[in-house]
Amino acid sequence: MWSFLIVSTLSWGIAEIFYKKGNLQNEKYSHLKTTFFVGLFMGIYAFIILFTQGVDLQSFPINFLYYLPVSACYILSMVLSYFGVRFIEESIADPIENSSIAIVPILCAIFLKQTFSLPAIIGIVIVTLGVILLGVFDKKGKTERRYKYGKKLAIIAMAMPFCYMLLDSVGTFLDIFYVEDINKTILVGVNEYNLVNTANCCYELTFFLVAIGIFIFLKIKKVKLFDIEGSEVSIKRKWYEKAFDQKWKLLAALFETIGQATYLYALSSGQGIAAVILGAGTVIISLLLSRILLKEKLSIIQYIFIFIIVGGIITLCVCGV
Repeated sequence: MWSFLIVSTLSWGIAEIFYKKGNLQNEKYSHLKTTFFVGLFMGIYAFIILFTQGVDLQSFPINFLYYLPVSACYILSMVLSYFGVRFIEESIADPIENSSIAIVPILCAIFLKQTFSLPAIIGIVIVTLGVILLGVFDKKGKTERRYKYGKKLAIIAMAMPFCYMLLDSVGTFLDIFYVEDINKTILVGVNEYNLVNTANCCYELTFFLVAIGIFIFLKIKKVKLFDIEGSEVSIKRKWYEKAFDQKWKLLAALFETIGQATYLYALSSGQGIAAVILGAGTVIISLLLSRILLKEKLSIIQYIFIFIIVGGIITLCVCGV
């Protein structure tokens, strides 16, 4: 279990840094290129799952359609995240995005009439307040972003991690109806051994189809995947030289897929501690690497609120939410 946990947590934490480095402010379709590369890597892994992990091929097409609402929430949230991180600090975006763990129990309470323990309620309140106060005390960042990008774009960019948080929460909530209970799942032709892999394969193949759609869109727009928009190169370059220009996007896609490939095994091996490490560990690693590698520096009070959010995430994970 521990090896999978370490690999998954490190992979997603590192991927967040590569997302920031790869999604360039002045590259108009940078976020779509990132989405394409992630979808491509996900698609390769999905085909491996499809033919090696006991997924029922006969019922897979209908399950693919059934799972589309969940896949759509997850994928759209990631595309919006890639766009937002072009303009805002990773140190701010990632804690907000991972606060989705506080929204899921609220949705369960509203729609499923579930009740939660006092520690879980405290965790929800802590995360919510932390996110709100983190935004309130981002005055300097707001001023700088409005000066650099204009008021409209600055507001849109700051809204992206919140959109991610909400969409990811809805996707996770919907997942309850698909993978939480083998006896109640909406998916057909599945058993307790291939249920999670079937759902995961549906998600990743949807991502792959989105990648194909983006590829067609960029072709129509005459945007080359492996060229940096706005740059003028007078000499003809080899394919690996072009790939090197997009190295951060490719590395982000690789580490995202590695994290996706290992977290299922981590969760199935030990849900309690796995949830804690995956829930808060990714944020902490991303935060540390943002400070070390990206040289992002926030105010002391912003760091306080970020660690309050992390504390709330740990509380919710421990409570099994």
